[in-house]
Amino acid sequence: MADPPLAPGHLSGAGAAAAVAAGLSSEACLRRSGPEHLEGCARHRERLWWLLWSRCPGLGWVRLQAAIAAFGSLEAAWAAPAEAFGHLSGWPPGVRSAFERFRQSWGPEPLAAFGAKAARGRGVLLPGDGRWPHGIACLSRPPLGLYWKGRGSLWPPLCRRAAVAVVGTRRPSSHGLAMARRLGAALAEGGWPVVSGLAEGIDAAVHEGCLRADGAPVGVLGTPLERVYPRHHQRLQAAVARSGLLVSEHPAGTAVSPGHFASRNRLQVALASAVVVVECPVSSGALHSANLAWSEGLPLWVVPADTGRSSAAGSNRLLARGATPLLDPQDLLTSLGEGPLADGRQASGFSPAQPTPPLTPAQRRLLEAVGASASLEELSARLAQPPARLAMGLMELEQQGRLQAEPGLLWRPC
Repeated sequence: MADPPLAPGHLSGAGAAAAVAAGLSSEACLRRSGPEHLEGCARHRERLWWLLWSRCPGLGWVRLQAAIAAFGSLEAAWAAPAEAFGHLSGWPPGVRSAFERFRQSWGPEPLAAFGAKAARGRGVLLPGDGRWPHGIACLSRPPLGLYWKGRGSLWPPLCRRAAVAVVGTRRPSSHGLAMARRLGAALAEGGWPVVSGLAEGIDAAVHEGCLRADGAPVGVLGTPLERVYPRHHQRLQAAVARSGLLVSEHPAGTAVSPGHFASRNRLQVALASAVVVVECPVSSGALHSANLAWSEGLPLWVVPADTGRSSAAGSNRLLARGATPLLDPQDLLTSLGEGPLADGRQASGFSPAQPTPPLTPAQRRLLEAVGASASLEELSARLAQPPARLAMGLMELEQQGRLQAEPGLLWRPC
């Protein structure tokens, strides 16, 4: 059986807003009427159905698209008889059996209970959301969702790939560690979000340098958000969440697999406009990131290292293949120009593919009602609107980086 729904008081952030909004049925949407509200309810239901299906073991992007193509929507597919799935391409018997067990565990009307369960965590971006990153959408194997924790205001630059990814080995030399810290600090001072994997070695060093310079680190995890790997990075991971953003394609409770750490490489590259390899051996995930960058025509910079060190054999070979040597972090900043976070201005050379949309009258009233800080209950009283209706607006404003959610169903301006 599925877990019982959580009480709203146990939730926080965009996840809590989703849980409250899940209680608004399609019949209630019709009673509220109004085209904007109807559209918001429909999109919310689509998001919940996608999230629910994405939790089923064995289902990925291709199989979900096959179900949508066959039945018209995931909601219709949920109600389809089991034998109808036998005709779907890419749905072998084992996958169909796993899905049938999953469907039976939730029952024929799963959204109310699932909406509460899915509300654990700070938020999630899904395909079709306004802040779904362009680089992620172009992947041949995109994630089913991006679970995140931290500063929602960083999504606009990440959406248009206005960030720099820095990758390297888990066992670097002292020179590699020092260079990674300098890079992190220099990019932060230049206004660039710094994307890395929060692994041991180069990843940790570049995040540390970014944090020391009051920058915006973006940690792409190979685990769910609630897991810390390696375990001694607990303090570092918490600091990245406070000052920047944690991102994972894995929902809470996902079992950790070695393949997850390799697959996050594509996400790091998809969020960046340039990739820097500090130091890596010939067998390294950093080389995979470098090859992905090259295949997309992204600038690839490599820090030269001692030719006698095995930990740098892979990165040195990238230089032989034509990567740009990086001797000083300032050279990178001179090439990139000003970052999107420099003095609060947009990055030179970047025109937003998805600019922050102007506020609607309803969103403007909601922001004014939030003031310095407000709870969902207070907002409902101030605006004389039901919490379920306000929840969708709060979630949209948080994804736009205009509001910051806090525990206890509280929101404040970013």
